[in-house]
Amino acid sequence: MGKILITGAGGQLGTELTAALAQKYGNGNVIATDINEKAAEKYTFCSFEVLDVLDVNRFSKLVEKHDVSTVYHLAAILSAVGEKNPLFTWKLNMDSLLNVLEMAKNGKIEKIYWPSSIAVFGKNTPMDNTPQECVMDPTTVYGISKLAGERWCAYYFEKYGVDVRSLRYPGLIGYKSVGGGGTTDYAVDIYRAAIHKEDFDCFLKEDTYLPMMYMPDAIKATLQLMDAPKEDVSVRSSYNISALSFSPKEIYASLLKHYPDFKIAYTPDFRQDIASTWPDSIDDTKARLDWNWQPDYNLDQMTEDILKHLT
Repeated sequence: MGKILITGAGGQLGTELTAALAQKYGNGNVIATDINEKAAEKYTFCSFEVLDVLDVNRFSKLVEKHDVSTVYHLAAILSAVGEKNPLFTWKLNMDSLLNVLEMAKNGKIEKIYWPSSIAVFGKNTPMDNTPQECVMDPTTVYGISKLAGERWCAYYFEKYGVDVRSLRYPGLIGYKSVGGGGTTDYAVDIYRAAIHKEDFDCFLKEDTYLPMMYMPDAIKATLQLMDAPKEDVSVRSSYNISALSFSPKEIYASLLKHYPDFKIAYTPDFRQDIASTWPDSIDDTKARLDWNWQPDYNLDQMTEDILKHLT
């Protein structure tokens, strides 16, 4: 196989996925890219290139320069940040995906990974055990772009045979980097507040249930999907994927076992309106049947692992 290029490698998911790919395939076979040149500080172990994913000429030249066969296209503007500049969010999220799909269609790359999100769901989506196929009426430009992206991925597979694969990530929780402006970022920030003995002000209501996933499980699912034989991948839009569902009150209770003096307050903001349109839990039967998906972490196991590493 040729080499692997990751866009948005400086982000929360990109930071950990790039390291995992380098560990699996070798440092010399991975090229990390990001529009932020400071992200290079994270990637002393592999090649790094500055890349604006809207610059299709440079993108194509990097693919040729490094003999890239697989692109993990992670670069995107997330839900909460995206609402502040919806037109640019749409342009970046959609045009960059089409750039990658066109490169694959034209034979420049062989395989694509592109992440979708539970943001594709909306207020008329079944909230409990949300099925793979259902009503999807997203209320954010991020969610709209992800839903449109899913349809483009399926289109390029069906029309041109492009091997593109995708997961609808729930909220991702990791300790190696800060969140990137998503509606589920409270579940990342709350651990740092507890360790620093700071009171935490949550921007969601205490009983807001959302699907979540610990980053090691997200990395596991991504690599597992990309390793699956092509004939076993039956979903070419994006797979539902699930691990945990909890509320701010429950993650707080998990932290109290370790930090009994930790204090939390609830001050819902515009992100509460976004979260209220997302599911409580996800049915990921297709992923489990097609390529044997199974998460490793529950809430308390995740809390213990995060605190062990952060402290």
